[in-house]
Amino acid sequence: MNKKTVPFTALGLEMHQWAKELFPICRSLTGDGVRETLSYIQKFVPELEVHSVPSGSMVFDWQVPQEWKISEAYILAPDGSKIIDYKDHNLHVLNYSTAVNEIMPLKELQQHLYSLPEQPDAIPYVTSYYAPRWGFCLTQKQRDSLKSGNYKVVIDSEHFDGELNYGEYYLPGESDEEVLISTYICHPSMANNELSGPVVTMALIQQLQQWKGRKYSYRFVFVPETIGAIAFLSQRLKEIKRRIIAGYVLTCIGDERNHSYLQSRMENTLSDRAAMHMFDYFAPNYCLYDYLSRGSDERQYCAPGVDLPIGSIMRTRYGDYPEYHTSLDDLNLVTASGLSGGLESVYKAIQLIEANAYYSVTVLCEPQLGKRGLYPTLSSMSLDYTDVRTLTNFITYCDGKHDLIAIAEKIKVNALELLPTLNRLLKEGLLVKVEENNVEIE
Repeated sequence: MNKKTVPFTALGLEMHQWAKELFPICRSLTGDGVRETLSYIQKFVPELEVHSVPSGSMVFDWQVPQEWKISEAYILAPDGSKIIDYKDHNLHVLNYSTAVNEIMPLKELQQHLYSLPEQPDAIPYVTSYYAPRWGFCLTQKQRDSLKSGNYKVVIDSEHFDGELNYGEYYLPGESDEEVLISTYICHPSMANNELSGPVVTMALIQQLQQWKGRKYSYRFVFVPETIGAIAFLSQRLKEIKRRIIAGYVLTCIGDERNHSYLQSRMENTLSDRAAMHMFDYFAPNYCLYDYLSRGSDERQYCAPGVDLPIGSIMRTRYGDYPEYHTSLDDLNLVTASGLSGGLESVYKAIQLIEANAYYSVTVLCEPQLGKRGLYPTLSSMSLDYTDVRTLTNFITYCDGKHDLIAIAEKIKVNALELLPTLNRLLKEGLLVKVEENNVEIE
């Protein structure tokens, strides 16, 4: 196992700065915002490979849409004042909006406006990726202040045959078996729903690069949500399906309210067991969701026929916090502490995946622990035998049929806290790691 102490607090500050620098970029499914975001990530992960999929390409049942580019968008009131401007906040325009340059009465304009009456100070995030329409998003307070008259509406945008881009980074380990980490880069200026996933993934890459003796290889993908994951799978599925043994979607992982885990469709994969066991000790009040609560790219990775063992690690789950998909999802909601806690949870889950294996004791009956300095040589009722009991309980279930997580749950201890004991027993030759869960001792 890696002995290096991870500076989660300092990394939280660094991740928050990355998010601050990425926040102004207008991202969508395609276009300059995605490429600019990937270019930024490459400054910290130079090995990141950027892939392109041409517009119109069929990716399974989907077709890659045309590329979208926007230059400006605004509304002029009857008195000529500019009341809505895309340059003030990129959520003001309906994402993927078609172009418009017209003068129209308020009644007609209202049909193209989107607001949230229950959140009067929030600009909603609204998209129309696969059906042509135009529109503006504004706060309910702004909408309520509109006066009768004629309004000039301008959206300078275009749709054209271009490409969809996603980023991929492969970090080899001792084995060609892989852990997949996926996050998305398609939302405009929202901090938790968008940027927390990519910046935590960037920090995770840097930490795993320093981890010597990693058992597994790691594949990281930064994709536009849904269509990007589908495009990635259409190009890589045959290659990765036989290799991926675990993995997570990282999303909404930067606030301080709670921790959450959404299970894979199969619900009992190594990914699920590692994350749920980790959270039982790291954040015991975490929220657990089954696959029926899915909403991000776990939908693609766990789809029938794809069947990858992918769950989602989050802080507060998408849709469960009031700022979700609004302008209130900002850099005040996402904090350095929230990001560091999100990173730590993923890191601990990966520690468990790396350490989990079947182990078998090498002697019959109870091993003689005293001669190895593992058991008190003085027997007394006044001694605390808690640690010894944990040690002997652990050995009891090292029969080649129970893996590390299963044993830890059986004896009710944190599997990560068993690692020093495990390493000591391996060093003493009392345990061996076995490939199959059926070992006989001669």
